[in-house]
Amino acid sequence: MIFTQQWIREWLDASADQAILTPERLVTQLTMAGLEVDAHGPVAATFSGVIVAQVVDVQPHPDADKLRVCTVDDGTQRLQVVCGAPNVCAGLKVPYATIGAELPGADEGKPFRIKKAKLRGVESFGMLCSAAELGLSEAADGLFELPAEAPVGTDIRSYLDLNDTFFELDLTPNRGDCLGINGIAREIGALNGIPVAAPEMPIVPATIEDTFPVSISATDACPRYLGRVVRNIDVAAPTPLWMQEKLRRCGLRSIDPVVDITNYVLLELGQPMHAFDLARLQQEICVRLATPDDELVLLDGKTVQPDTDTLLIADASGPLALAGIMGGEHSGVTENTRDVFLECAFFAPLAVAGRARRYGLHTDASHRYERGVDFGLQAMAMERATSLLLQICGGEAGPVTEQLGDLPATREVSLKPTHVARLLGMTMSDENIISILSGLGVELIAQSDDTMRFSVPSFRFDISIEVDLIEELARVHGYDKLPVTRPAVRMQLPEQPESVVSITRLRERLVTLGYQQVITYSFVEPGLMAAVQASPPPVPLQNPISADMSVMRTSLWPGLISTLKHNVNRQQSRVRLFETGQVFLRREGDHEQTIRQPEMLGGLVYGTREPMEWSQGRQFVDFFDIKGDLETLMGLTGHADTFSFANAEHQALHAGQCARIVLNGRHVGLIGALAPRLQRELDFSQRVFVFEIELDALLAAKVPEFSPLSRFPEVSRDLAIVIEHQVSAQALREVLRAEAGEYLVGLRIFDVFQGDALGKNEKSVALGLTWQHPSRTLGDDDINVIIERCVKGLEDKFNAKLRK
Repeated sequence: MIFTQQWIREWLDASADQAILTPERLVTQLTMAGLEVDAHGPVAATFSGVIVAQVVDVQPHPDADKLRVCTVDDGTQRLQVVCGAPNVCAGLKVPYATIGAELPGADEGKPFRIKKAKLRGVESFGMLCSAAELGLSEAADGLFELPAEAPVGTDIRSYLDLNDTFFELDLTPNRGDCLGINGIAREIGALNGIPVAAPEMPIVPATIEDTFPVSISATDACPRYLGRVVRNIDVAAPTPLWMQEKLRRCGLRSIDPVVDITNYVLLELGQPMHAFDLARLQQEICVRLATPDDELVLLDGKTVQPDTDTLLIADASGPLALAGIMGGEHSGVTENTRDVFLECAFFAPLAVAGRARRYGLHTDASHRYERGVDFGLQAMAMERATSLLLQICGGEAGPVTEQLGDLPATREVSLKPTHVARLLGMTMSDENIISILSGLGVELIAQSDDTMRFSVPSFRFDISIEVDLIEELARVHGYDKLPVTRPAVRMQLPEQPESVVSITRLRERLVTLGYQQVITYSFVEPGLMAAVQASPPPVPLQNPISADMSVMRTSLWPGLISTLKHNVNRQQSRVRLFETGQVFLRREGDHEQTIRQPEMLGGLVYGTREPMEWSQGRQFVDFFDIKGDLETLMGLTGHADTFSFANAEHQALHAGQCARIVLNGRHVGLIGALAPRLQRELDFSQRVFVFEIELDALLAAKVPEFSPLSRFPEVSRDLAIVIEHQVSAQALREVLRAEAGEYLVGLRIFDVFQGDALGKNEKSVALGLTWQHPSRTLGDDDINVIIERCVKGLEDKFNAKLRK
């Protein structure tokens, strides 16, 4: 929601001290009250020396077909100005930049100064300006046309009152009441103790008896619908400049007077409205749910086939609009429209919620109806829109017709002042409580010794229980003004059993290794999710935030890859990321749709092995870098030897650099390089390596046990064997540990060789084995027996040969 300082002042008591409405104060005050100000700034770019002028005469340029030589009256003299705008004509009043004026330049912070110039040999004393050249719009088709009553010679900033500030609010979904100037003014008034003084909105009497019939079949979805016929309007009438400016400053462009008026009421009161071309309506308006045969072409040209739970505005010919979202092209107001039917309705939030996103839409109307529109506001909005329409476009208004469905019940909430003191840590007087809540529209209806009973206004859908009222008291009083108290309970330190590795310790170790933790959405883009992990199929969301976040993740990799893409696009060439979080898995063919939510740890590395500096070569990470980092985490458990890696295949990983992580025979994760195809599709110039492992596998630790150190020396032997190249190191270790006996204390691979000296599919592996007996020195005879047993075991298992 965007509003301006000047518009808000129109809704507050003029006798109030305007110093409290300064931009800086409003930003702080609204944000602290829960209405976060995302941005604020001037409503127009900085410029000077621009005045209102009138074009007196226009002649062709002697040497340029597209230029005109204009005579301009600036109120004191007549000057010659060369102009190329297509809409320049005699009698037009426009902004005129005088000699020495400064206009917003193309480069921010560098104004453009107007000088006397010659254009194709003709002198030009100044410049006639478009709205874009004054920084009032992003584009313009011609000169900024001012009203005929604009006083010549007046400074344009003063005439348009451009010394104004806009504020953009990022409202939480429960504060739909602040999606209008009236609601924001009510908040500011309550926060500052200023009475709200709304502009007069008189009832417009009917001057004709024409009506158009309305019926509601979906009474739960549409509890109130108002309609009014207005005949003989002039759609070609210009929208007043004051209204155009208010719309522009709030982020809306002027279209035509009818649309501008409905948009103005939307911004002013927070009530969406729509105008139908009365001549195109047939028989009656019916508010109903869609049927399977319905089809509608919307105002933006998009054709939709609404689902049967979508609320429609229809007539005898079929659908006219998606209720609360967007009107249809067939029944919209055009330049030939003479009679309109104004619609003003209350649609239940649940009847509109999610429907706009379902059809790829997001409109100002749906944004408000989803959050809740005041169901007592429609009559006022209808009168306001009718008054503006007759004032601007002329015409004759018929009586307002109203159809009612199942309106929400009025709510009453009780409040005990003692509960206020207990929850806020401070005592508030009854007078203060009543004053704050009445400023928010919550009126006292009864009071006893220890209880107050309040009536909740129809625009506050978020107030239903006592703590809601207490929250309002804290918010208006000021969260920063609440007393700070220490907890009155004795704090106990949590137990930290040695059999558990804390998540904090895992995170700290990864940070030490150069990783950065990220927290990504559990909702991911379906295409990327399918490319990374198609099975099991992800759980779709019924009401997604956006099309790019419409399924639940089955892996942490899509979030990590998206984060990497974001960083690479910003010239980050070395990235190491990790994330802990849930994934959402369902079994294929599971009719009950049972969803498991295991906690996972995922990691990603990309780019060079070390940060770039003069002493380090440009070496890129490989599979063994990320595998080594993962093994470091496994080492924290104290039983790293129970983890193993085995060859695997995965759709997102390189066929030759993919391994599953196994713990005690159970598959607990994957590690590997991103598949070249996926790497190309994502436009990564370097290899991407990822891992993902069940968090529980890294949290269970082995409790250390003391064993006395042996006083006897270690005995070491090296063993070089020739085996087939597909035999893994893990398989060798398993055989050797089984054959080498209980006194084996060290086993390492210190060399791997492949070359012409060996067979085509063979490799030589050199291993170092170390033994130590606790009570005696092992002799050569003992070791030779063990070596023979080890060699025999390797021969039997892998057809291995000792290398000579």
